Amino acid sequence: MNGTERVAVGMLLAVVALFAPGFLLHAAPRFPGSLVGGLLGIAGASAMVLLLAYSLAKRVPWLKRRAALGGVLSFHVYAGAVGAVSGILHTGHKYQSPLGIALVTAMLVVVLSGFAGRYRLAQIGADIREQRQELGALRARYDLVAASLANVLPGSAVPAAATALPDGVPVRVLVGAIADLEDAIRRREALKRAFSRWIVLHVAAALVFYPLLALHVWSGIYYGLRWLP
Repeated sequence: MNGTERVAVGMLLAVVALFAPGFLLHAAPRFPGSLVGGLLGIAGASAMVLLLAYSLAKRVPWLKRRAALGGVLSFHVYAGAVGAVSGILHTGHKYQSPLGIALVTAMLVVVLSGFAGRYRLAQIGADIREQRQELGALRARYDLVAASLANVLPGSAVPAAATALPDGVPVRVLVGAIADLEDAIRRREALKRAFSRWIVLHVAAALVFYPLLALHVWSGIYYGLRWLP
């Protein structure tokens, strides 16, 4: 996901985060059954169903050979964000039925866990690689100091390189920077291991979400669509 995609999807998810608790300030109980509300519901449900295209492209050999997985994955991320926005707007902040509450909750878990895995995990990995490069450079500078100190004969004066770097930075500051960077890498690696389990939550939430979505669509058709003549 490039920078433009991150900004676009991040803005859509920010809308979801702001609109989801909107029932505290606003509610439109009749909106979900209106024409606009119904169209938003159809759009949201369609977008969420289209998310399955990525799973099919990954697992069906015929599609896997022909589909560009990178493009399908980008579509997967956008469709999830658009579907979540449409779904939240469709509710009209009418969170009264257990089915509706469970459906919205499962949808938010699916979308947010997917975004966390797609963006945050990759960002953590990039940060770790950058910090490892910086750590390698710092260790190389320290090795030069250690080498100059190893050549000092007993009783000789300690060269300036043993206490400070050519740019005047004390060796103790360099050692402290190395220790701090090693600690930061360890913490980020622990965070990466925690985030690496996102796929389990993502799939589990999807397995709950799609049956609830099917039940919601069936109940809407069964009890009648008010916006139809």
